[in-house]
Amino acid sequence: MRCALLGSGSAGNATLVQSAATTLLVDCGYSLKAFEERAQALDFDPTSLTAILVTHEHDDHLGGVGALARKYSIPVYSSRGTHVADRARGGTVADWHEFSAHAAFTVGDLEIHPVPVPHDAREPTQFIVVHNDARLGILTDLGTATPHVVQQYRTCDALVLEFNHDMKLLAESQYPARLKKRIGSVYGHFSNLQAHGLLMMMASTQLRRVVAAHLSERTNHPDLVAEQLESWAGVGQIQWTIAAQDRVLPWFEI
Repeated sequence: MRCALLGSGSAGNATLVQSAATTLLVDCGYSLKAFEERAQALDFDPTSLTAILVTHEHDDHLGGVGALARKYSIPVYSSRGTHVADRARGGTVADWHEFSAHAAFTVGDLEIHPVPVPHDAREPTQFIVVHNDARLGILTDLGTATPHVVQQYRTCDALVLEFNHDMKLLAESQYPARLKKRIGSVYGHFSNLQAHGLLMMMASTQLRRVVAAHLSERTNHPDLVAEQLESWAGVGQIQWTIAAQDRVLPWFEI
C-alpha cells in the first residue's frame, strides 16, 4: 500500500491511497481543473480511481468531490450526516454510499475503518485504511483527541496528522475573536502541541512514518512544525515530512 498527498491545507485537501488493485481518494477540496493539474504533476490517471471517501462537508474537503465524481463516474462514500449536508448544499452524485461511522467496510482489497472525531461538521469521520498487515491513519480536522481516537490510531504504521496552528500565532493573528475561538475549541483544529502530544502517546507503538498535514498558512509555519516533529522523532527511528498547500507530496510506501 502507498499514499500521496495532492495538497493539504485550509484551501484544499486531497489524499490518494493505493494498493495493487484499488485506488482511493480521501476528500477533494480542489476544483476539477486544479485536481487534474495536481494529478498530472504526480503522473496519476484519475480514471484509475476506485472510489472517493469524504471526511466531512467543509469546502476544503468536499468542494471538488461532485464535479470529479460526475466526470469520471466515481462512487462516493461518506457518513449519512455528511451526505445529508452535501444534499443541503445542492450537491448531486448518482453513486453515493453511506457508511456507519462505527463499522468497517471494504472497497476493493482495502479495508476502511471510519473514526468519529470532534469537529464542527454534521457527522465528521476520519479514516484508517488497512491492507494486509499495513495500517495507514488519516487524522485531520479535529479539536481534541478523544480516548477512542487515541485507541484507534495507536496501531498505525503511518499517519497523516493535522498540525493546523501554533497557539501563539493564532492568538496574535488578525482573525476575528469568534474564528479564533472556533479554531482553538474542542470542535476545531489540532494545534502543533496537540499533535505532538498525540504522537508522544503513540511513541511505543509500530508507528514509523508521519506526514504533518493541514497547516494553516496564516497561523502556523513549517519550521514550528519541524521543531515538534524533531522533538518527537528522537524517541525512535521514525521518518517524517510536512505536506503543503501549494505542492504535491509524492508517493510513499506503508
